[in-house]
Amino acid sequence: MPDRPTPDQIKTLNERQRRYFNANVDLFEPPLPRGVAARLKATVEAAAIRPGDRLLDVGTGTGVLISYMKKYGPAEIHACDLAERMLGRVREKFPGVVTHQSDVSDLALPDGSLDAAFINGCFSNILDKDKALGNLARMLRPGGRLVVSHPLGRSFIVELKKHAPLYLDLLPGEAEAREMLGRHGFRITQFKDEAAFYLVVAEAER
Repeated sequence: MPDRPTPDQIKTLNERQRRYFNANVDLFEPPLPRGVAARLKATVEAAAIRPGDRLLDVGTGTGVLISYMKKYGPAEIHACDLAERMLGRVREKFPGVVTHQSDVSDLALPDGSLDAAFINGCFSNILDKDKALGNLARMLRPGGRLVVSHPLGRSFIVELKKHAPLYLDLLPGEAEAREMLGRHGFRITQFKDEAAFYLVVAEAER
């Protein structure tokens, strides 16, 4: 697939993802693998959330990050996902969360309306990363934080890609991540690439 997939490719592959995650929603409910809860807690801590902040959870799934976000007293939590059954679980568990059935590339929140955004466990699934990052840069206020993470690490995606039924990119190394995010006005402030934990924290500079 080219670096910039065509709209038809995105539509086809996003529909495939929607169907897959709708069919497998129960696989993404607790219990979590050993150590994952602590890494999810660390992921949310890395965003330095303040009371009253406005947050976005990209590819929220069943909302595994949201319980950690709520402990910081945010004013708003938005959650987007392609799969309506995933979003249904989020609404059941967290009635105050605003859900959006959307690719993050197309999410239409107002300019500068977010203080922090999370892409946990699904950066590899985003087909047009440049469009997604550009849209996130638009929605985040200057100084807002973007957190890209995977609680099982980069090596997990390497293995998953060998037999996954969906299109997956490998997670970027540090140099690639700095270049990719830098194109959209993000400055990386933390990069962690451990055996079972991948974490990138970046600040929106414009």
